[in-house]
Amino acid sequence: MTAMDTAGSDTAAPGARFEDRARSQLAKKHLPLVIGRATDTREGRRRAAFSSLDGPGLRRAAEAVRAYTIVNLPDYLSRFADAAEAKGTKVFFADDAEDAVGYVRQVVSAHGARLIAKGKSMASEEIGLSHALEADGLRVVETDLGEYIVQLAGDPPSHITAPAVHMSRGDVARLFTSAHGLAEPLPDDPAGLTAFARAHLREVFLGADVGICGVNFAVADSGSLSLVTNEGNGRLVTSMPKVLIAIMGMERIVPSFKELGLLLPMLVASASGRAVTTYFSFVNGPRLPSEVDGPDEVHVVVLDNGRSQILSTEFRSILHCIRCGACQNVCPVYRHVGGHGYGSVYGGPIGAVLTPLLVGFERAGDLPHASSLCGACSEVCPVGIPLHEHLLGLRREVAAAGAPVSERAVFGLWSRVWERARVYRWFASMSRVAQAPFARGRRIRHAPWPLGRWTRERDLPAVARRTFRERWSER
Repeated sequence: MTAMDTAGSDTAAPGARFEDRARSQLAKKHLPLVIGRATDTREGRRRAAFSSLDGPGLRRAAEAVRAYTIVNLPDYLSRFADAAEAKGTKVFFADDAEDAVGYVRQVVSAHGARLIAKGKSMASEEIGLSHALEADGLRVVETDLGEYIVQLAGDPPSHITAPAVHMSRGDVARLFTSAHGLAEPLPDDPAGLTAFARAHLREVFLGADVGICGVNFAVADSGSLSLVTNEGNGRLVTSMPKVLIAIMGMERIVPSFKELGLLLPMLVASASGRAVTTYFSFVNGPRLPSEVDGPDEVHVVVLDNGRSQILSTEFRSILHCIRCGACQNVCPVYRHVGGHGYGSVYGGPIGAVLTPLLVGFERAGDLPHASSLCGACSEVCPVGIPLHEHLLGLRREVAAAGAPVSERAVFGLWSRVWERARVYRWFASMSRVAQAPFARGRRIRHAPWPLGRWTRERDLPAVARRTFRERWSER
């Protein structure tokens, strides 16, 4: 079972609809407060970071780089593989999650590994790698602090760049106290909790047989891997174990360091609102005889897992994503239900688009409706992905693929009515009459079926007394 199949221990049962998972999350009254504070802080920093720059210009440039690279993806993947293998890196192209997990299992087994130090990797979460290795009797330890927290909690990440954003520092203190069997409760001091985690993780770095990491960007012309982290765990995972395995989505590639010089600052500013992150790390292959540290063996698993099927569709630009999480920070739906409400490792607008494309409409066809279509996600995307347009496009696809006959009939009738001006004007007039028993002022707070479910959570604007055309004619 992959991470795409599960929703975490604190969400509704796997296979549940988004509506059911969201209802479970909304019952946690503190959740919007915790997530809201964290995402507001990140969004404020992002705005400040771009305030003195030509944000639109940088965004157009980044969008052009990603679009050009994705259009020529097969060529750049081939170049990357040739350059990486020339330096001694072993490159494996995995068609799906099963291929990727199987290859990693082979490498781990060949080295008789028992302890694996794992860095942050959304791609590995996507394929359920940790669960698979643990099922083989291996000890897999997440070394990113946020990932370590959610691993102890038995949850998947709730945010692309802040996995434990749904937890308060008090939650973390109680979790550490319980998970480590402490007699005295830990104080909810962030510095103290970080030091506590560091003390436990240091032994993992020193004793790990294999390191596993993600890839922020791979550089095609040099065969290099680039990692962006705010903690030292990324460098320890990639330099201390004798064997390193990097899991890389096939779209995470740039032509050269020139393009990387643009995308790295865009990623950092959009993710954390800072000019630079704490660590930019690069893996150029197995260590050379003259080098005192680094892995003796480096493997890169290039993951397809449905991505190549997206290339020929209208949704191709979703592969431009650089995993900054900015769209999650501004999404009103995500801010209320958190990442676990989406039933996938990818939450928020990016997950509502990407997950159905990767796993199919049968399993995730409801996610495109998990949006208010406010367009905020598209506005903040540093590479110009039209997320709200993709959400609309996917809603059309889902409807065409299997919407109930009754739903198609109702909306078909609605579209035919509204495309005729005379009938539309009649409909507007009748709506003003029909709403009279329910409207109070300019709001309808309790509407009859089928609008009753809408007004159960929010007011419905009343139909205006006069339409725009009526007011225009009076002028």
